[in-house]
Amino acid sequence: MADYAHSDASVSRRAEKARRLAVYLWDRDVSGAELLDMPAAIRRKLARAAETNPPSTDETWLAVARLLDEKNAWAARNPGHPAARRSYVEEKLLWVKPPITPWS
Repeated sequence: MADYAHSDASVSRRAEKARRLAVYLWDRDVSGAELLDMPAAIRRKLARAAETNPPSTDETWLAVARLLDEKNAWAARNPGHPAARRSYVEEKLLWVKPPITPWS
């Protein structure tokens, strides 16, 4: 029986989806760790906001996190490059909530 989930076509589509999601998240300054900490429901909303069908497996989300980590490392080495700039940093709060500091 053929394993469609790991056919050349499905691997290619998964990689393309991961790239689209990584581009969207990169522009919003979301890290790979922050992505993997998100609940599944938030990830689905995020994918829809990125105009991408939500991935059905964690394999795709892990690929997105890996791409984000690679891009962060590249941007740290090339801070002056135009591709190291993020366009929608203010939208990060829509997806990643900062920790709440308790009142003292």
